[in-house]
Amino acid sequence: MTAPVVHLADLPARGGQRPRTTRATPHRQVSQTAPVTLQDELMRRAATLPGVRLGETLVSVPGARALHLAEELARGPTEAFQRWPEFAHMHPAHDGSLHLTLPPAVRAAVLAKGWGEPHPVSGAVLAYGPRDRDELEVVWALLVASYRYACGLPTTT
Repeated sequence: MTAPVVHLADLPARGGQRPRTTRATPHRQVSQTAPVTLQDELMRRAATLPGVRLGETLVSVPGARALHLAEELARGPTEAFQRWPEFAHMHPAHDGSLHLTLPPAVRAAVLAKGWGEPHPVSGAVLAYGPRDRDELEVVWALLVASYRYACGLPTTT
């Protein structure tokens, strides 16, 4: 399987109010949490991306599920990784948000359209967990964009 090209030019605005989050570390989502079934679906999809291994996080809280990229595919810039080889992680089930790295244009669109907020320290983006299946597709597109960034592949915005 090859990583799909992500087209985020028509990224819709996220509906409703922004969820409450913590402003300090650990940076996490505390309201509007993603249903566990959607969290698990997102991780199942992530595990199918070539060269991705699910594992323990190198930078987040215990229980976070990290996405590590195989060395031979990790051709992205240093800032595409939170700590090599981790490019993204999902917080534990009581939260369901993700920290991920994104190319600058995608990052700007995510912040402008209300799908996430900057991490207070690291420069990663906290992508809000999906509340329904439509939001799952958007968050999946963001996760694929993060993956492609870490691989050094283009991401269309």
